[in-house]
Amino acid sequence: MGDDARPREKMVQSPFNMVWLFVLLGTMVCTNMVALYSLSIARELQRSLSSTSSAWGQLPSDLPASILHELSSIREELRRTQRHLLDNTRSSHNEGVAMEAVFVKQKQEEEGTLLSSELLEFTEDRRLPLGRNPSYGSQTIASSIGHLCYLHKELLNEYMSYTVGDLCPDDWALAQKLMVSGCEPLPRRRCFARAPIQYSKPLPLPVSLWSCPPEDTVRWTHYSCKSFDCLNRRARESKAFADCADCFELTGPERNRWVIPRDRHDFMKIEQILAMKEGTIRIGLDLGGGSGSFAARMFEHNVTIITSTLNLNGPFNEFVALRGLLPLYITISQRLPFFDNALDLVHTMHVLSNWLPQETLEFILYDIDRVLRPGGLFWLDRFFCTEDQFQGIYAPMIEKMGYTKIKWVTGKKLDRNGVKNKEIYLSALLEKPLSREQLPISS
Repeated sequence: MGDDARPREKMVQSPFNMVWLFVLLGTMVCTNMVALYSLSIARELQRSLSSTSSAWGQLPSDLPASILHELSSIREELRRTQRHLLDNTRSSHNEGVAMEAVFVKQKQEEEGTLLSSELLEFTEDRRLPLGRNPSYGSQTIASSIGHLCYLHKELLNEYMSYTVGDLCPDDWALAQKLMVSGCEPLPRRRCFARAPIQYSKPLPLPVSLWSCPPEDTVRWTHYSCKSFDCLNRRARESKAFADCADCFELTGPERNRWVIPRDRHDFMKIEQILAMKEGTIRIGLDLGGGSGSFAARMFEHNVTIITSTLNLNGPFNEFVALRGLLPLYITISQRLPFFDNALDLVHTMHVLSNWLPQETLEFILYDIDRVLRPGGLFWLDRFFCTEDQFQGIYAPMIEKMGYTKIKWVTGKKLDRNGVKNKEIYLSALLEKPLSREQLPISS
């Protein structure tokens, strides 16, 4: 009997739930309409009061005292009315937000997608305490979060589950997993980032540029190797391909990159490129720059390079920072966090290649163009793809950017994968046009 009654009970409750949801939704809409109407009245009153106050600011001194007193009383009464109306407006707005929160929470519970309280707290759209900010052009402030974060609710909730004011969980690997899945930027958290238990002082410049940092300056959790010595042995002994495998060995080939030519793709030394621009290469980006050796070489020539890199089974960001250089922890998919026409140079080695979808690569090239100043240099270092792809896809894609080819060198990729897949390298030094005013402007 009890089992037979349950389906009927659920059927009876289901329409009631729907009615309740519509009532909540209707109440929320009505409350917000009242709040907007009250706000418009308040604004009109504020403008009227401001104009009246400015007109009364220069009252004639020869008016009788009784009239002056009456005018002051009227003005004070208007101010009290305005404050009362604004208080009611804020109350209506808060009630509308509260009703909306109830509706959203109930909808989440029905869909089984309840988000953590800290995530909801972070993403709340909040009113500015001092009202509308004329510089922002808004009276609210919202916190950014990647649009794909909500496709990974379980991981996102795990990341946002912590004790406020305490140490953060040891979960940077979880954070990076979210980032490479498109959850970028990540939400901020109200906990303290973990650091190595025994932290030694970093080495001073310029010694730090080409010296391996102390082991205890890195938190080795979530890495397969637990020391720099292990990383260097892995590079020498592993038969599997790993990009930037020897990046941490600063006494090996890494030390000679961009200084001693190894093959035809090392077409110019750094000092030659800098001399060509007569001291106007000052700041730039190494996109996917591994352990930061390109930035270290440029630092020796008084050029500041930011190195974007991920910690893909190695402490790349920590290593760059410990060398006294600037790491930027973003994925290749992230829009570059620089303003238009800001950088003198963008360098990239290996990271831009045929492993990326063609549309993604095209967006990246346009974003590089956006941040490069007119006359800036794009150094495409060892881009690789198959011979057919180069002629049919990638050469036309790069050439249509309209850059001047200072250097353009192609050659066979001679490692095991390159020979097997008939791959070639392209290394190019390209100069952005000084003007594109002749191009049509999108309407």
